[in-house]
Amino acid sequence: MASNTRPLMTYTVLVVIVMLGLGIILAQLTRGYFINIFEQRVELESQYFITYLDRFTEDREVSQEELYNFSEQLNTGMIFISDSGERMIDTVDAVPVISKGEKQEVITRVEGGTSPMNEGQMLDEIFYYPVNNSVDDINGTLILLSPVEALTNITKNIWLLIGFTLLLGLLVIFVIGFNVFSKYIRPIRSAANVATELAKGNYKARTYEGHFGEAGQLSQSINILARNLQEMTSTKGMQENQLEAVINNMGNGLVLIDEKGYILLLNRAFLETFKGEQNDFIGHLYHDAIPYTTIHETVQKIYMFEETVSETFVLPVNIDRKHLEVTGAPIFSEDRKWRGVVLVFHDISELKQLEQMRKDFVANVSHELKTPITSIRGFSETLLDGAMKDEKMLEQFLQIILKESGRLQSLIQDLLELSKLERDDFLLNVEQVEVQRLLNDLLPIVVQHAEQKQVKLHASIKGNTLIQGDSSRLKQVFMNLLTNAINYSGDEGEVTLEFQESENYVTIKITDNGVGIPEEEISRIFERFYRVDKARSRNSGGTGLGLAIVKHIVEAHEGTIRVESEVDVGTAFYVEIPKKFTEN
Repeated sequence: MASNTRPLMTYTVLVVIVMLGLGIILAQLTRGYFINIFEQRVELESQYFITYLDRFTEDREVSQEELYNFSEQLNTGMIFISDSGERMIDTVDAVPVISKGEKQEVITRVEGGTSPMNEGQMLDEIFYYPVNNSVDDINGTLILLSPVEALTNITKNIWLLIGFTLLLGLLVIFVIGFNVFSKYIRPIRSAANVATELAKGNYKARTYEGHFGEAGQLSQSINILARNLQEMTSTKGMQENQLEAVINNMGNGLVLIDEKGYILLLNRAFLETFKGEQNDFIGHLYHDAIPYTTIHETVQKIYMFEETVSETFVLPVNIDRKHLEVTGAPIFSEDRKWRGVVLVFHDISELKQLEQMRKDFVANVSHELKTPITSIRGFSETLLDGAMKDEKMLEQFLQIILKESGRLQSLIQDLLELSKLERDDFLLNVEQVEVQRLLNDLLPIVVQHAEQKQVKLHASIKGNTLIQGDSSRLKQVFMNLLTNAINYSGDEGEVTLEFQESENYVTIKITDNGVGIPEEEISRIFERFYRVDKARSRNSGGTGLGLAIVKHIVEAHEGTIRVESEVDVGTAFYVEIPKKFTEN
């Protein structure tokens, strides 16, 4: 409000100052003018007074009473003071307006020499005029005193006129100023405020358009600008949201790198693939944020050849291996200036896995079936060639044939089991399972196997925690892991079974101090038929499908399994299963 009335107050103060200055100047001019008039009049009247004084003193043609009447008629008092200080004539009393104090003050000024001769002076509302003269050869000073009420009245009238003019001027200024303010200043201020809001990004701000002239055109233009900015912002926001939705919902990872090598943009799929947060990548150099040589080489090829480049590489993620195809393309502006590189990561793991599974299945099944079938056929042919007549050799060969056929049966059974787990219509028999009791039921079987291998088994599974799951499948998981731990611990090894519970999950940890697994092999141990130590694994009686079955069962329970291992130190398997299972 103060800023709105500031111009009007400024003009008002200016007008008041001008009117006061004008009043002072007029009052001084009027005062000077009237003093000059009085001085001329009194100077002229002094001649008459001198004539009357001469007639009064010489031949007494004029009496004292006539002097008083003359002073009363002219409204001017007369005092004659000789040089010796004698007051010879005094008719001031004929002018009752002049007081004795004022008369004495005039006399004091004249006698004291503070008032020059032949020059009129003012004392309040009294005008006095001293003049040197001689009466009847007596030298002295004639002082004429005249009241100047007219001057005071005129001065008052001037100030009244100025005051009235000032009030009238202020009223006119207020009316004109308010009109100007309403028609011009207010719309300009409103437009300025709206422009400020637009500069701050508030494109919903509007100004009133009911003005006319240039102010109305300004208000209308500001509102048109605001509407256009709002529409542009809305359209841009929608486009950005759509673009962001498209980029973040892409199944493939995307990265945008500027011309200096800094990462500007990435999507959710990229973060899920490389397991990180935006702050780990945005604003960083690509070769520092993405620690993969293949990607660095791809970007360098794009910078070098300025064309689209595609490469494939393997990304180890915990126990999995992701096969990724990165396709990079250069980004140019309309004037063919370099703007950066865009990288798109295609996850071809499933295609690679399917291709590899097909190859591995044919190769591994052929290899795994070849050994028992070859053994069965060889010993059968030996028996048919006459060895069956030797009862001792017959029994030995039949035991071998039985063992190899059992191994063949186990292999076929595991293949059927794995195929069943991978089917889309596979369902778990979900029930309430007491985890500690389930593990305790497995211990007698495992302890017996451990004693045969001379392995010490330690178990810490106290409590009675209930979870939802398939008990038979969970037994299959832990039985397989415990058996593997015992088999790979060696003589006089140690195997530990631990149970841990959190708010929503249970964790079963199985550790051994066996041969361990090389770090580069950990991501492959859950593949079908994959063996770290192929000769030893086959001699242990395994089919190479156990951990693949374990992984499928754990994932079917919406759980996770991870491995920590060090060669010649030992291995630890962590199985984490949720307490509540959401059955699909």
